[in-house]
Amino acid sequence: MEQIEQQREKVAPAGVDTDTGGRIKQVLDHYKLSTYEANVRLGYGRASKLYKVLKNEVRPSYDTIVNFLVAFPELSADWLLMGTGPMLRGATDEARPAASLHQVVRGDKVVVVTVDDKGNENTVLVPIPAQAGYSLAHNEAVYLQQFGTYKIPGFERGEFRAFEVAGDSMAPTINHRDVVVATRVDELRLLEPGEVYVVVTPESVMLKRIKNRLRANDKEVMLHSDNAHRSPYGLETRDIIELWRVRGYVSSYIPSAPDITVERLWEVIEQLGFDRGEVRRHLIESSTPDATS
Repeated sequence: MEQIEQQREKVAPAGVDTDTGGRIKQVLDHYKLSTYEANVRLGYGRASKLYKVLKNEVRPSYDTIVNFLVAFPELSADWLLMGTGPMLRGATDEARPAASLHQVVRGDKVVVVTVDDKGNENTVLVPIPAQAGYSLAHNEAVYLQQFGTYKIPGFERGEFRAFEVAGDSMAPTINHRDVVVATRVDELRLLEPGEVYVVVTPESVMLKRIKNRLRANDKEVMLHSDNAHRSPYGLETRDIIELWRVRGYVSSYIPSAPDITVERLWEVIEQLGFDRGEVRRHLIESSTPDATS
């Protein structure tokens, strides 16, 4: 196998740099990341073979290359794979307006936000592979500048952050790979009961529904899933690093055709003067406790 790899290297096209491991080292140097910090950001464990890649003991796998391109969206794939062109892609992508980082005061904290060339705040998208490192570096400029920034219709004014959803704990309301768009909650007592929130703790980024209002002296908050097979559980409020209220979501999931009988029932409910959303929320809050998973 080693001989085959050596032969492949010999026939590589002229001008193509095959030292992908060396370029990965350049990426870490560019973002001033230690190997441990890079492992955290990529969602790898302590025993990740990234250490061996940086020592040129093994070549990076296809999955490793893809994870780097997802975690660092501005990286040029041509440069990472073949060493051609600049390390970073040009600012010609219409989905990513020119952005700069500003520090602003939110409640009792100073936070980092991105703004466009007109001073308007952008929506930063945090993909699934990068969420392992979000708890550690969510307020660091170097960390945030790696992500794509977007202008989403209906969410142009104010600070928004978008998170790609992992798992099915909020199904059927929100599904795996959907993207939720949320606003920051500066104080826990300001949360609206019954809404869906992105809850950031030192260990994870979670999407949960919070049904009860929090008071100043509350030490614990109950986190609920919309998936009936997931049980609610308590979380100490001191462990909440950030809280984002979901205002909308982007989904590629298209539900099947609605049941005609159910639709007729909703029509009757609306004719009686009831709001469909309020009725749905009442049904959710009055439902039996979640079953054990």
